[in-house]
Amino acid sequence: MERNTLPASWLILWLHLGRVSSLLTVEQRPSLLWVQEGESTNFTCSFPSSSFSALHWYRWEPAKGPKNLFVISVNGDEKKQGRVRVTLNTKEGYSSMHVRGSQPEDSATYLCAS
Repeated sequence: MERNTLPASWLILWLHLGRVSSLLTVEQRPSLLWVQEGESTNFTCSFPSSSFSALHWYRWEPAKGPKNLFVISVNGDEKKQGRVRVTLNTKEGYSSMHVRGSQPEDSATYLCAS
C-alpha cells in the first residue's frame, strides 16, 4: 500500500472577528487558511465604511498573547513589515493583508479590529 505524504510544510493562518461595539462589526475572510510553505497569500477584513476611524491588525500566538502589527487609517495607505504588507480602502470598506513567501513562523491567529 502506497502512502501519500505532503511534500512541504503547511501553515495555518487563523483569522478572528474583531469588534469594538455591537453597532460596528468587522468581517474577515477567509476565517481559516492553510498555506503551503513558500506560498504567498491574502486575507481581507471588511467593515462599514461610514463608521471607520482606524483599523488595527494583530498577530496572536497562544503563549505570547496579541501583538499589534499595524494601525492603518488613511485611504490608499500601505504599510510593510518584513514579508507582510497591509493596504486600506476606506471607500470600499476593506483592508487586505498580504503575506509573501509564508514560513512556519507565520503560523498564528491574525485579528483585525476597528
